[in-house]
Amino acid sequence: MTRPSPAFSDPAPDFPFRARRERLLAQMAAQGGGVAVVPTAPERERNRGTFYPYRPDSHFYYLSGFREPDAVIVLVAGATPRQLLFCRARDEEQEIWTGSRHGPEFAAERFGFDEAWAMETFDHKLPGLLANQPALWTGLAADPAWDRRILAALGGARANVRAGTGAPRTVHEISSLLDEMRLIKDDAEIALMRRAGEISAAAHSQAMRATRPGRFEYEIEAELLRVFRAGGSQFPAYPSIVASGPNACVLHYVDNDRRMADGELLLIDAGCELDGYAADITRSFPVNGRFTGPQRDLYQLVLAANHAARAAVRPGNDWNTPHEAAVAVLTQGFVDLGLLAGKTEDLIEASAYRRFYMHRTGHWLGMDVHDVGQYKVDDQWRPLAPGMVLTVEPGCYIRAADDVPEAFWNIGIRIEDNALVTAEGCEYLTDGVPREIADIEALMRE
Repeated sequence: MTRPSPAFSDPAPDFPFRARRERLLAQMAAQGGGVAVVPTAPERERNRGTFYPYRPDSHFYYLSGFREPDAVIVLVAGATPRQLLFCRARDEEQEIWTGSRHGPEFAAERFGFDEAWAMETFDHKLPGLLANQPALWTGLAADPAWDRRILAALGGARANVRAGTGAPRTVHEISSLLDEMRLIKDDAEIALMRRAGEISAAAHSQAMRATRPGRFEYEIEAELLRVFRAGGSQFPAYPSIVASGPNACVLHYVDNDRRMADGELLLIDAGCELDGYAADITRSFPVNGRFTGPQRDLYQLVLAANHAARAAVRPGNDWNTPHEAAVAVLTQGFVDLGLLAGKTEDLIEASAYRRFYMHRTGHWLGMDVHDVGQYKVDDQWRPLAPGMVLTVEPGCYIRAADDVPEAFWNIGIRIEDNALVTAEGCEYLTDGVPREIADIEALMRE
């Protein structure tokens, strides 16, 4: 069977999508069985006649590797498990405008499904697939249009009860299983995240080389985007933050339209997405390539916190241990620099450090930049385990204020890396871009 080349290349044939679906079916069966229904994301209109670049839903893509819109996975757990895909039928006229489609027959073969049907049959077939099933597993309360559609199918299944056909009596949130599966990355995911880290590190290095006084933030953003795309990534993983001077004290600044001045720092928080997997790197460096005394003092403090947090990422420690390590270093440093007064222990207890460090030291990373997975289990911080990927990103943000030494005004610094927990400790996926002052200054002299 042949077809035209797709807009995006398919994942490698040995990518473990079917194995993931089998794991999910086994977990459903262990909890009584039922039917899982997982839709992809809808296409979103940007403005009249123009759509945002399409990206599939992360849960859907994790289970299928299928990138086309207007598709749904249906998994039937039980004595005879079934893996079904609904997708768009081939349409030669539409494919002239929007590109080739797999079509149900080819998609079933290519992505390892037992059967695939045209999406136009989904609403008709789903009530029958739900018949005599104990439970429905899906996601609700995220998309009202999907909620109405799935509830209509459930109502259709229940309408046949008087004819002797059973219907699901329970609705489970499918993310309760998928979030936990996605928290531990498999070998294929780790390989993609390593490559995303390498591309993103190269982009940050190029941004350092390209930065100089008088350039605009958006010019540096353009350098990032060029390297991302040249490296093979499809998108930025999130809107890039290119924040100079006082803008670096705005945590989610994305305007990127200011002219950079001599003597300022530039904070860049940017990462690419490669085949659905994100990198997330932050670096802070002087626009002119040379740290001043106050900049150096604050940078060395954040770097020390970064080192302390990095050392705490290993099996046996819990999720909060790296944050506690960073907070201890930062708080003592704020005291030493005259930004806070009092005993370090008391200041930590009172969260006084939050004036200058108001976010946590990391988050899960994967298909989503802020990836799925609970941080606490039974009200206890989750232990770190091999296969987890998280960011390590301490920072400090010093706004102008009467009680703050003027030499520190408008300095924002964050140093962020991506950590893969291993059996032996930790592997950092983003060490290809420098963190040490001497290394940054040497790179910028290039």
